[in-house]
Amino acid sequence: MPETSTPDAAARRQRRMFALAAATAIAGLLALAPRSLTAPLPAELEIAELTWVEVRGLLEHGYTTAIVPSGGLEQNGPHLAIGKHDRIVAYTAKRIAAGLGRTLVTPVVSFVPEGGYSPPTGHMRFPGTIGVPEEVFAGTLEGIARSLKAAGFRTICFIADHGESLPAQNGVAERLGREWAGDGVKVVSVKGYTADPAQLAFLQAQGESSASIGRHGGIQDTSELLAAHPAGVKLDRWTVRPVWSEPTGADGDPTRASAERGLKLLDMKVEAAITEIRAARGELALRGSTTE
Repeated sequence: MPETSTPDAAARRQRRMFALAAATAIAGLLALAPRSLTAPLPAELEIAELTWVEVRGLLEHGYTTAIVPSGGLEQNGPHLAIGKHDRIVAYTAKRIAAGLGRTLVTPVVSFVPEGGYSPPTGHMRFPGTIGVPEEVFAGTLEGIARSLKAAGFRTICFIADHGESLPAQNGVAERLGREWAGDGVKVVSVKGYTADPAQLAFLQAQGESSASIGRHGGIQDTSELLAAHPAGVKLDRWTVRPVWSEPTGADGDPTRASAERGLKLLDMKVEAAITEIRAARGELALRGSTTE
C-alpha cells in the first residue's frame, strides 16, 4: 500500500533520502581513494621479464633470494661461440632458481676480466673477446647487489661460469657480507658451482684422459654448450692436425663431446650450487633438488 502523507511518513522519506545520498557519497569516495597496484603472481623467474609490481608481489610472498649469474665474452677455439659462458650460466641459473624455489634471476653479467690490453694477454689476444678490468667487474657486482638489497632481497648469490671472475666475486661477497651482517642480508659467492673435480672424475671414469678432456674449449666446454645452446657449437670447424700455424685457443678433443655428457656435467654444476646456497640459507639439502 502507498505510504500515507503524514508528518511521520514525510520524515521517514526524508531519512531514507539522506541515507541513500550518504551511501552514494561514500561509494564515490571509495572509488576515488588511492589503491596499491597489484598483479597476479607470475611463473617467470627472470627479473628482466617481470614488471616492478610483479617483483614486489613475489618478494611479499617470500621470493627473497636472487641469483646474479656472470658469464663472459671470450674466444673458445674455432668451434665454440664467444658467448659460451653467457649461454651456459643463463641455462644453469634458471635451473638453480627453480630447484631452490622462491628465487629470482638477474640478467647475465657478460663483461668480466679477460686479460690485459696492451699488450693483449690471455683471451684478449683473440679478436672478439671483450673484457673489463677486475675493479670494473667488482663494481658492477656491488651495484647489482646493492640494488637487490634495496628492493628487499635477503640472500644474494653470485654465480660465475668464468674462472677468472672468481677473485673479484669472492672479494665483493665477503665485503658486502660483513657490511650487511647486522641487516640479516647474506651475500654468497657460490664457489662450488664449477664442480670441476666431479666433472673430471665423471669423464675419466668414461675412459677420457687429461689430454683428451683439455682445459679450455675441450670436452667439458663443448659438451655443456651442446646441452645448453647447441647452435653455438660448430664442430665441423675443428680439424685435428699435428701442427697449427697459429694458436687455436682451445685444447683437448672436443669431437668427443656430446649433449648427453653435457647434461650430466651441467647437472653437477646445478646440484653443487643448490646445495651450497641451501647451506648458506640454513636449510638442509634435499634429494632430487635439480628436478624440483
